[in-house]
Amino acid sequence: MKVLVPVKRVIDYNVKARVKADGSGVDLANVKMSMNPFDEIAVEEAIRLKEKGTATEIVVVSIGVKQAQETLRTALAMGADRAILVVAADDVHQDIEPLAVAKILKAVVDQEQPGLVIAGKQAIDNDMNATGQMLAALLGWGQATFASKLEIEGEAAKVTREVDGGLQTIEVKLPAIVTADLRLNEPRYASLPNIMKAKKKPLEEKTAADYGVDVTPRLTVVSTREPEGRKAGIKVGSVDELVSKLKEAGVV
Repeated sequence: MKVLVPVKRVIDYNVKARVKADGSGVDLANVKMSMNPFDEIAVEEAIRLKEKGTATEIVVVSIGVKQAQETLRTALAMGADRAILVVAADDVHQDIEPLAVAKILKAVVDQEQPGLVIAGKQAIDNDMNATGQMLAALLGWGQATFASKLEIEGEAAKVTREVDGGLQTIEVKLPAIVTADLRLNEPRYASLPNIMKAKKKPLEEKTAADYGVDVTPRLTVVSTREPEGRKAGIKVGSVDELVSKLKEAGVV
């Protein structure tokens, strides 16, 4: 079974994002970029499926700017077999919206014919949490989102999902879309030999036009600003005072 894993280049999660002086967006100048953490978990899960003998090939795909090659090479160093880069923007500040990403991924899926797509549940830059669901709708495939456990049983995937009330276990017929949550696994570090081998693994470059997809943004960013700082808390001397303060704040 072939497994397809979409990965996104985002600001490294250890970096504090800075807003541009004119409020037009996030400043990416000289900022460390890395693979979206949830996508890294998805790559790790695909590798584990291959180690079990369930998956035969892992294809990673990234949609965005040319610099996303670095992100794909990281996935190849972890253990993916080959990569596809779809260049859909020249400006690193342009974020390809979920619907356009889903349309491109559908075209890639139609060509590659994977038995399973594992994606991160969301990207940490825009927190849209929509691409996996949109891709499932476009393909007409079953979907299992927020996966904390994945087991392949014959022609179906048994997925444990993290929901508000706890855990939910469902079964979806393959081919299917699974989106990875934080507790699905702990991604491995790429070893130096594998990093060197990754440079020789195939990386195919395409454009959005090759798939006939228009990536013109449908949304316009009106303004971007830093979140307001938290106000200092207060100490209360009794339960009655606590209730009184909560009422004043409109919480109860």
